[in-house]
Amino acid sequence: MFKKKYIEQPQYYWEKSSYIIAITDDEEKDLLKEALNILQNSKEFKIIEDHIDTIKQTITMKLKYQKEVYEIGFFVGNINVPPYYLNNIPVSPEEKERIQNSHKGLTIFMSFNKDFKKSFFIELKLATLLVPNLMAIIDESAERLFPRQWVKMTTTSKELPSAKDLFSIQAIIGKNNQVWLHTHGLARCGLTELEILDSPKEMSQHHFNILNTYAMYLIDKKEPTNEKASYIGLLSNNHPIVVTSVPWTEALCQFKNLKTGGKLDRKNGHNSRTSIIFLYKNEEDEQNDIVSKVSIYDDLWMDNPLFFISDEETKRMKNVAIERFDYVKKAFKNKNSILLKIGLPMKEKGQFEHIWFEILELKDDKFKARLTQEPYYFPDIHVGYENWYQIEDITDWIIYTEKYTITPDNAYILDQE
Repeated sequence: MFKKKYIEQPQYYWEKSSYIIAITDDEEKDLLKEALNILQNSKEFKIIEDHIDTIKQTITMKLKYQKEVYEIGFFVGNINVPPYYLNNIPVSPEEKERIQNSHKGLTIFMSFNKDFKKSFFIELKLATLLVPNLMAIIDESAERLFPRQWVKMTTTSKELPSAKDLFSIQAIIGKNNQVWLHTHGLARCGLTELEILDSPKEMSQHHFNILNTYAMYLIDKKEPTNEKASYIGLLSNNHPIVVTSVPWTEALCQFKNLKTGGKLDRKNGHNSRTSIIFLYKNEEDEQNDIVSKVSIYDDLWMDNPLFFISDEETKRMKNVAIERFDYVKKAFKNKNSILLKIGLPMKEKGQFEHIWFEILELKDDKFKARLTQEPYYFPDIHVGYENWYQIEDITDWIIYTEKYTITPDNAYILDQE
């Protein structure tokens, strides 16, 4: 494909394993000693073996949870919460200030097993167990922050976290309004981090969708894959969206006059295992490994492209939407605007088109809803179509309040209002 021009650097510690920091404002407690005591008396976790490094003040161990063994470690350290980690975090100004002023935390690190989402779930669960006075979690590997309310809701759910919870996407805007999109968090899963370079600012949200869909697709496969092409969606003309990725050491030379994300921006990071996303325009290009930049479809992204999600994620979304449907009932009583995604059964057994409706009436576990978008696979119904459905038909929902857009994954916000 391309010739290798640059040298890939060794992975950083937060890429080799998953690192999270459980933040507390209890500065007086001996967090390390207390964490060990809690684990020794835990009924959920069983210590198989442990090792205490008195010099480094670090505890490492093999820990059994539900018949699987995980390698974990923890240590206490001082922290400084980056202010931008708190951007767009839906908690009160007072709570943000408490988090910002906290300077102590318990770092938990672990090697992920093949089920990345379960591994992350266990790491979060350990944080809530070992730090009872938890304020928030810094996910160092993904460079993001989770408030305690989200952590509590996630770790008490019957469902595992979403693939999208395991990584973040950062957008760096250059002087010429070109955007560099890149992930953090995939490397701890044994995957490559992903990037889109030279994205026009006005198209960056559409390119974000490509990056997000592809990253979730790779996580849900549960292990690295050797396949070159991944079919992640459809354009409005039913043309397939087929993506691939090329190591940055080879792909960077394809971007001339790159202002952001180039060689100079990789001196202290983004220089280990990370790859640039490209597209295959057609089957012939795929067979001959001829790639194109994602900008080739920039005139078509706004025409309602369809991005796929895995069957596993679809099932998770459905179960969580139903599990937290009481939030919808509460919001409907308060006359909030609510959209419900409903799975319409297709001719193929077990296949559904998931499409958005607006809720009109709600009676116990039934509701009347109006279609808000044109279906791909149902030519006989159109925007404005109305029908009655049951809660079991739901696969997702959105609640619009004056301040927030609420989904099942951030429903805890409604508990704060």
